[in-house]
Amino acid sequence: MKTSSCKAKGRKLCAEIKEMILSHHPELAPDDVMVTPSGVTGEDLYLSPKARLSLPYTIEAKNQQSFSIWACLKQAESHAEGRDLTPLLIFRRNHASTYVALKLEDFIKLNKKAHT
Repeated sequence: MKTSSCKAKGRKLCAEIKEMILSHHPELAPDDVMVTPSGVTGEDLYLSPKARLSLPYTIEAKNQQSFSIWACLKQAESHAEGRDLTPLLIFRRNHASTYVALKLEDFIKLNKKAHT
């Protein structure tokens, strides 16, 4: 697959994530969640300070048939270094559902917060 096609698949997933975030957070404006341009180092979605209040994550998105989950998790974790943010990997492959990966301890904290 061409590099340009791979990048387009990644941008498409990021755009879908952005739209889902905005549909579930009506208090956010479209410019509170921005898809980072291809080739820019760092997380795949820029979240404004206002968005970070509801979504304290660094988001790494992968839309690939196969990948090293460990390398991708490391990439997500590197974006969170030195910041009080939870690294989040969102991934999918062709004709499949979209999934999220995060550390178990972060999931437990998130679940506890949701139920208190």
